Amino acid sequence: MADHGELLHIDEPSATRIRAAGLPAGEAERIAGALKGLADPTRLGLAMALRDGRELCVCDLSWIAQRAQNLVSHHMKVLRTEGLVTARKEGKMTMFTLTSAGHALVAVAGELAGRDA
Repeated sequence: MADHGELLHIDEPSATRIRAAGLPAGEAERIAGALKGLADPTRLGLAMALRDGRELCVCDLSWIAQRAQNLVSHHMKVLRTEGLVTARKEGKMTMFTLTSAGHALVAVAGELAGRDA
């Protein structure tokens, strides 16, 4: 018997196909990180604001989210680290935009909320 249990309700060829179709560990970690990026209500709200506003700076996002600019900056760093937003400098301001992965996850969040993405 293997350390990870025995097959009880599925045949081995089917189980082997399912196992082979699974995500490689690195890919699963990347996707889990992106999902974790939106797991905070403030970050989710900021991402949804970017969906609607397309490209926004921290000061605009702070006003929209009704949160302090330093808190918004922190959350935007997390979203950027997880690959959900990109940033570009415009003078002294940093402008944020959703990535395609960010758009995809926000679309799913919008569906769960009953709102069109």
